[in-house]
Amino acid sequence: MPFAYHAEVTFTVDNLTNLGDGVGRVDGWVVFVTGALPGERVTARIWHNSANFSRGDLVRIHQRSPHRVEPRCPLFGSCGGCQYQNLAYPEQLRWKQAQLKEALARLGGVEVEVDPCHPSPREWGYRTKLTPHFQPPRGPGEFPIGFLHAHNARRLVDVPACPIATDAVNAALKDVRREVRARAGEFRRGATLLLRETKEGVVTDPRASVTETVGDLTLRFVAGDFFQNNPSILPAFVGHAVDLAKASGARHLVDAYCGSGLFALSAARHFESVHGVEVSEDAVRKAAENAAANRLLNCRFVAGSAEAIFGKLPVKGPATAVIIDPPRKGCDEAFLAQLDAYAPRRIVYVSCAPDTQARDIRWLAARGWKVLSARPFDLFPQTRHIESIVALVKEGNGE
Repeated sequence: MPFAYHAEVTFTVDNLTNLGDGVGRVDGWVVFVTGALPGERVTARIWHNSANFSRGDLVRIHQRSPHRVEPRCPLFGSCGGCQYQNLAYPEQLRWKQAQLKEALARLGGVEVEVDPCHPSPREWGYRTKLTPHFQPPRGPGEFPIGFLHAHNARRLVDVPACPIATDAVNAALKDVRREVRARAGEFRRGATLLLRETKEGVVTDPRASVTETVGDLTLRFVAGDFFQNNPSILPAFVGHAVDLAKASGARHLVDAYCGSGLFALSAARHFESVHGVEVSEDAVRKAAENAAANRLLNCRFVAGSAEAIFGKLPVKGPATAVIIDPPRKGCDEAFLAQLDAYAPRRIVYVSCAPDTQARDIRWLAARGWKVLSARPFDLFPQTRHIESIVALVKEGNGE
């Protein structure tokens, strides 16, 4: 092993990983240290040695980054929810831009200019959804209700309030925590709670039908289903994806992984027809209801696997733009192969995971697709998470 357990090493932090850890080298050996920032000279205490790197706890900062700020949350560093509260917000945006560029180059094999990260209008108090956890109570008294520890996936950190959540969610969290603890004797197993702020107030029933507005759209969906939870940035985020699809000159739009219809319905007035597909039948029903409620008569939604939809579409690829917004794991090759064969005029790839997005772009690039533009959006300030929108075109597909 390069270092003894709990050995202290001093080095300069060169970079930030996509997990938010500082990284530097000691005599050429890579060391990761949580909480350290690029440019800082630090001492770390080693707690783990791997085959080609080590991990250490931050012990001292000998030279501070000019971008270091005081974290707002007293749980920062132990709660695993936030990674960048110690980094000034403009630097958070700059690093997210750099990390998307690096992912596209290293994992996607494409060197492209990445637009600056679009900031969130709200840096704090933006999250309209929290899902705190608790484990089976072992006896009377208080027990943790919160989130996983930053360094121990088997330990929960008690979180009485969260500064990135909205005021309404934090107010409801106090009541929910009190109710759960009052019923401690009823629980034989742990659980995940839901608090989602909507037009109906803060909802805790994951089966409830709730309402959100994005721009001039009113959308209904099931509280426990996926829906972006930073409404302050959603109009700009969705608008950028729609603008990229519209700029292709396509007459039709296909929204794969359409959910309750956010992208499809936002784009509907710019296209002759919109077709959405989603594996969740409940989400498809909500999307169709949302189209009717917003008087968008050119939208059709299909329940079924997105991996088998292109052959059934009544519109041809060269006249169509496709928006894809897959889950974190990205697209599988069966879907990508069908997408390539469909030959749309333009692909707009929306992702919450630049690593799997870059992997999929590598697959498409090998078949002639080129990145037209790439832009990160900061839907989750104070955290390492990046949402990105990449537009791709292929010669001969209509553009």
